[in-house]
Amino acid sequence: MLKSARKKERDPEGRMPLADHLRELRNRLAKGMLAIAIVSIVAAFYSEELMKFLADPVPRCKEGQSTTGGVCAQVAYMDLLSPFTTTVKVSLMVGIIVASPVWLYQLWAFVAPGLHKHERKYTYAFVGAAVPLFFGGAWLAYEIMPISIRVLLGITPEGSENILPMDKILDFSVRMVLVFGASFELPLLLVMLNMTGMVTGRRMLHWWRGVVMGVFVFGAVATPTTDPVGMLALAGPIVVLYFLAVGFSILNDKRRHRADPDAELDDDEASDLDLTPDPVGGIEPVPASKALPEQTNGSGSEARTSRYNGYDDVT
Repeated sequence: MLKSARKKERDPEGRMPLADHLRELRNRLAKGMLAIAIVSIVAAFYSEELMKFLADPVPRCKEGQSTTGGVCAQVAYMDLLSPFTTTVKVSLMVGIIVASPVWLYQLWAFVAPGLHKHERKYTYAFVGAAVPLFFGGAWLAYEIMPISIRVLLGITPEGSENILPMDKILDFSVRMVLVFGASFELPLLLVMLNMTGMVTGRRMLHWWRGVVMGVFVFGAVATPTTDPVGMLALAGPIVVLYFLAVGFSILNDKRRHRADPDAELDDDEASDLDLTPDPVGGIEPVPASKALPEQTNGSGSEARTSRYNGYDDVT
């Protein structure tokens, strides 16, 4: 049923008719969605443990503890369908994350035949660095969530209680993970631009003031907690990764310059020209041209010195 369109005859350059491309895309998407569905069904049986894991950063109110003033919070389901919809959300989220190696491979298998060898090499390096960076950002987000939640709960006035819907906690956790994980990919994007020769390391270094300011502004706007703890936790590691990317780019520029001194020249920039004249070889004798009929009005020396209208030839 899901036979690959490329198993018939592989073109060395990955060229296929449009119908085969569409059939190949359909098969790849079907395999990726099937993997997500299987993992999501399995995750549904462990939804209670998963939701407890996501709600752990929230400080729960214990028996006998005052529930007012933002010291703690109660996690609740606010409507009849909330337990079901939250279970579906958690299961799908786990299915997409756990099955990511399968659907990412299907996406790569569809795109890779159209790439050159060096482009595949850069893609392998990009994916190999992007996955740890994303999970590093996700881990940092989960670690600072208890602090951020306590800061936000501390704003609650005396005499008021905090009842947090479970679906809101899920949305908050997913946003934190996605924002932190995607932000950690910014230095990797700069490195890829340097590897392709679009941006030099020195130019990136000249941007450091604007980049640092922009990162802190982005941290203040992008973090859903709107507290300084989340902003500093997001902006600090990104700034460190930015300077690491700048250092790597400068070293890469030096390596590229040693291999090719003209690699950093613009297309319209003049290169040094060698203006030393080449040595002239032996003189090649040139035979004299034959006399024109108008010049042959004499014989001997008269014929050789005859002129036509004052010139040696008709010109």
